[in-house]
Amino acid sequence: MTHSTPKPLEGKVAIVTGASRGIGRAIAERLVADGAKVCITARTEETLTEVASALPEGSVMVVAGKSDDAEHREAVMQQIAAKWGRLDILVNNAGINPVYGKLIDIDLGAVRKLIEVNVVSMLAWAQAAYHHEGLGFAEHGGSVVNLSSVSGRTPSPGIGMYGVTKAAVMHLTTTLAAELGPEVRVNAVAPAVVKTDFAKALYEGREEEVAAAYPAKRLGTPEDIAGAVAYLVSPDASWVTGQTLVLDGGLLAAGGAA
Repeated sequence: MTHSTPKPLEGKVAIVTGASRGIGRAIAERLVADGAKVCITARTEETLTEVASALPEGSVMVVAGKSDDAEHREAVMQQIAAKWGRLDILVNNAGINPVYGKLIDIDLGAVRKLIEVNVVSMLAWAQAAYHHEGLGFAEHGGSVVNLSSVSGRTPSPGIGMYGVTKAAVMHLTTTLAAELGPEVRVNAVAPAVVKTDFAKALYEGREEEVAAAYPAKRLGTPEDIAGAVAYLVSPDASWVTGQTLVLDGGLLAAGGAA
């Protein structure tokens, strides 16, 4: 008689924002593989549906909308409550970087949008996950992982304001962890350049040259990030909170910048 090994996230329910492609998609796929049911959100329903179609039936719920829209967040909570009746994990992956250039010349309207999506909406999702009646982490605990970036640790040419928001994400993470323990754990991951459409401007056409600055001699993959997130939301990380796990192939250790 064979006994199947329980999956680490069996019975858990997660939200992954910005899950239609790249890192967000890989995180959703990994959490499903580890036994969780996952609500995936992003702006475009068509791409979300494509992600869901590649995963086991019943394991994924699709709710399209903008991460910085309060009505969208409430719709996600209501649909999870109706279908699954619980929420255990929030992965704040949605983020934007609409500008490239020096901070001193950046359009201030773009700055406000960056802060709204990359910082304010992360806090708003955490608030929603914590306070929602019947689902909320305040009632039964939970785990949050925020997506930061190595650009929040050291200046990165051309993406300075993005880096400022990602530094804010790190401090948001530690502050929430200090406030919400022991019931809720809050951590972050800070990748360097990962091979996604979002990061193409940082490596396209010169991948070998960019990767040469990394001791690991390669860029990151979405699966690299998904594995770290899966660890942070798992029982194996039950004593880990307030941390930002840098995922950079050794780039910062070697004195580099994204």
